[in-house]
Amino acid sequence: MTRPESPSAASRHQEPVEIAVIGGSGLYSMAGLQEVSELQVDTPYGATSDAIAVGRLGQARVAFIARHARGHKLLPAEIPFLANIWALKSLGVRYLLSVSAVGSLIEQAAPLDLVLPDQFIDHTRGRPRSFFGDGAVAHVSLAEPICLALQGLVWQVAQENGFGRGRIHRGGTYVCIDGPQFSTRAESLMYRQWGASVIGMTNLPEARLAREAEIAYATLALVTDYDCWRERTEAVTASMAMANLMENAANAQALVAAVIERLHGQRPVSAAHEALSSALVTPVAAMDNRVRQRLEPLLRRLV
Repeated sequence: MTRPESPSAASRHQEPVEIAVIGGSGLYSMAGLQEVSELQVDTPYGATSDAIAVGRLGQARVAFIARHARGHKLLPAEIPFLANIWALKSLGVRYLLSVSAVGSLIEQAAPLDLVLPDQFIDHTRGRPRSFFGDGAVAHVSLAEPICLALQGLVWQVAQENGFGRGRIHRGGTYVCIDGPQFSTRAESLMYRQWGASVIGMTNLPEARLAREAEIAYATLALVTDYDCWRERTEAVTASMAMANLMENAANAQALVAAVIERLHGQRPVSAAHEALSSALVTPVAAMDNRVRQRLEPLLRRLV
C-alpha cells in the first residue's frame, strides 16, 4: 500500500467511491484490492478506526476500513463509529457491506455458517446514536434497519456462489451488546427468549448512523460459535471465535468480492438513499454555519 495521504486528501479525490466494506474481527484488509491509496480523513468526530484503503476490485472502486484497526487494537466500545461513517459518506459511499463475527443463538445457525440479519436489538449503553443534535433535529425510520434491497442482492450472490463449508441463512435478529466480555449463560438464554438469532458487539451503531447518512447498509454475519447457551457445547472463547473466523475469512472475502462485482453493474434502489427526506425536522437554512459544516456530507443532497 502507498503511504497514507494527508487529512484533506479525500477532498482531492474527484471520483466518488460508492461501495465500501467494513471488516470486523479477522478481516483487516481487502484481498484483491488494486491501485490502492490510503486516506486519513479529517472528520468532526476525530480519527477513523484506521486509514481508509481506496482502490479497485475488478472494475469497481471500493473503500475498505478495518473496524478494530489493523492489529485489532480497538475494543467494540472504543470504535469511532461516527468518524467511520462520516468519512465514508464524505467519500461518496452509498452501499456499505459490514462483515462481522457473531455468536449463534439458534440451533440451525452453526459455526462457519453465514447469517444475513434484518433486525437489531440494542443492548448497549453509551454508544453514539446519532449525528444530529446541537441545533439539528432528525428522526430517521429504523423499522427496517437493514437495506433489504442490498441484502437481497447479497443473498442472491451468496446462493449462486455457495459459501464454503457453511450454510446461508437470510433474516434474523442481531442483538448488540457492549462487551468486551462474552455473555453469561443467563444472559445468553435471555437473548434467546427475546427472539435474537445472533449476538455481536458492533453492528447496531453502524446501522443507525448509516441510515442517517443515507447509506444502504447490510450485515454479513459470520458465525464463529454458539455463545454459551448450548450447554453440551464448549462456551465461546476468543481463541475459538478467531480460529473459526480465520477458517471462513477467505470464503467471506470471496463472497464480498462477488457482491461488489454485482453491485458495480447493478445498483439496487434503496429507500435508505432518501432517509432524510422524511426525517429532517430542522430546515437546513435554520441551522447555524457550524452545524451545517459538521453535517455537510449528510446534508449535501438536500441543499
